[in-house]
Parts: sequence; C-alpha cells; structure tokens
Amino acid sequence: YYNGEGVQKDYKQAVEWFKKSANQGNADAQFNLGNMYIYGKGVQKDYKRAAEWYKKAADQGNANAQTILGNMYYNGEGVQKDIKQAAQWFKKAADQGNANAQINLGNMYYNGEGVQKDIQKAVELFKKSADQGYANAQSNLALMYYNGEGVQKDYKQAVEWFEKAADQGDVQAQYSLGMMYLNEKDYKRAPYWFKQASNQGNAQAQYNLGMIYFNGEGVKKDYKRAAEWFSLSCNGGFKEACLMLKN
Repeated sequence: YYNGEGVQKDYKQAVEWFKKSANQGNADAQFNLGNMYIYGKGVQKDYKRAAEWYKKAADQGNANAQTILGNMYYNGEGVQKDIKQAAQWFKKAADQGNANAQINLGNMYYNGEGVQKDIQKAVELFKKSADQGYANAQSNLALMYYNGEGVQKDYKQAVEWFEKAADQGDVQAQYSLGMMYLNEKDYKRAPYWFKQASNQGNAQAQYNLGMIYFNGEGVKKDYKRAAEWFSLSCNGGFKEACLMLKN
C-alpha cells in the first residue's frame, strides 16, 4: 500500500498494516510507523508519536531508528532536548556501522557536546563514515587532515577526501578545493571547483570566480563576467562582492 505495488497507493491503509505489525513487536514496522508520523503520511504529523515508535524500534536495535531518535533528542523534536541522550543513541547506531550516526557522533566529540571533547575519536568516526561514502564526513575528514587536527597534517590526504566529497556535490568541499588550488596558483582547477560551488549558490565561491575573471587569472580578463559573478555573490549576502560592483 505504501509503494502502490499491485494495489492503489494508500498511506492510510499502509499505516493500518504497519500498526498491526508494529503492535506485534516488528521493529521494521515500528520504524516505518515512526516515519509516517514524522512526515504526516496517512496520519496527522506528530513528532511525539513518531518518537514513541522510533524508540520501540531503537530498543530492538534498529540502527536507523536509533539515529533518528538521536536527532530528535539533539533538536528537542517530539522529546525533551537532551544532548547526552542524543549521543547515547548515536553511539548505539554508530557501533552498528550507521554512517549518519557516525558523523553525528563525530561532530559531538569534536565539539564536546554530550560527550567529553575528543578530537581523535571524532577523526575515527569521520573516517568510518567517510569510508562508507558519506560526503559530509569526507569533507570533515579532509579538514582534519588540512588543519592537522587529531591527525598528522597531510595536504595530499586533504585533497583526496575533499575531492571524494566534492564529486558527490558537497558544496563546502568544492569551495575548499577551489581555495587550495587558488593558493597553489592552479588557475585551471581553482575556477573549475569555484564554478561547481557557485552553481550551488555559494556566495564566496561566486566572489572568487568574479575575482579570477576581474584579474584574468588563468582566463581572459572579462569585466562583464566578473560583474555577473559579483552580482550573484552580492545577492547572496557577500559584502566584498557588493563593494566590487560599486567600484
């Protein structure tokens, strides 16, 4: 009923069947029911009810439910905000290999939220999540290598991880690669990555692309194109771009 396979798609019917199964203790059904309440499909949107069903599934070891429950405790959605509880649920899911939970827990270790601050533990978790192809974790790991936080500073590793994330469309990784190549005066690759980030609305990348055209770095000087990028950047709230437009 949920997917409309062999029957007319019907979320209300899907909810009824999920409930029958969930009440018999089926963890997947409990998780699905939580999803129905959180997105308001076939039922009135209700974060509190969603949290209740996620908790039942999470108690049975459902890693996706544990992760979402961690997010709900972190944000105070449907439950009382509780950073320590959030960390505990993320840990349960992370220990099962959930990439989303691993990066969330990594961020908590990095910032010392709900857990003792531990940069090396953060790096370990970012790496586990990054190895599963999670773009945000790849970008975070790249930053750790770039800054030498919790790991030996390693420019080559930073570039490799930024590229993995950037290839998946991570805008921060695309911008960071642009900056790294710009600092190396690589005017072929820097504009390429700034363009990727600019197309996703990154105002700083748009400004940098404008400067590349303004100064003719690796491209032919083109004030018209520079002004176009400055305009986009200015509209995105980047003040330096607004100043360039005025000048």
